[in-house]
Amino acid sequence: AQAATSRAEALKSELPELRIALLHGKIVPAEKDKIMSAFRSGEVDVLVATTVIEVGVDVPEASLMVIENAERLGLSQLHQLRGRVGRGDRQSVCLLMYQAPLGNMAKERLATMRQTTDGFAIAQKDLELRGPGELLGTRQSGAPQFRIADLARDRALLTAVQYTADKLLRDHPDSAAPLVARWVRAGLAFSHA
Repeated sequence: AQAATSRAEALKSELPELRIALLHGKIVPAEKDKIMSAFRSGEVDVLVATTVIEVGVDVPEASLMVIENAERLGLSQLHQLRGRVGRGDRQSVCLLMYQAPLGNMAKERLATMRQTTDGFAIAQKDLELRGPGELLGTRQSGAPQFRIADLARDRALLTAVQYTADKLLRDHPDSAAPLVARWVRAGLAFSHA
């Protein structure tokens, strides 16, 4: 919030003819709604915001997004932010500003954002760069805990496994619990090997 506040103040002094508002997560919901309504109606020319605008913001007239320190954000977050512009009829631009030098992962993320707007391709690259984390845990990135399967390579196989598991649960519910117990025990033993 502090960086956004500083940026808003700097823009107000450099561009006094524009109506500039500030939005960040520490602003109470009623005030956020008021600011967004003013931006949506055109009473505000420039909205300086933190990533609080990543989701749930729909202002079709918004046509320019500048993301500062883009190297610090993940692909999914960058894609969500970029999606806040280009919703209306006007030509839209999203500028990704970054601080050099960039690490290899940051270079790959920014290159991906330059190369595509396809959300599925971005999600695949994000999975490749960060790893899947834990599907049922709290880790959001890192090496997968699978010892055999690869989420990208085995996507079709994993779909077939899901179908088979659903069918087993539906058609043979009494058989499911012993199989799950068997595989969970085996999986725990295998993961500690």
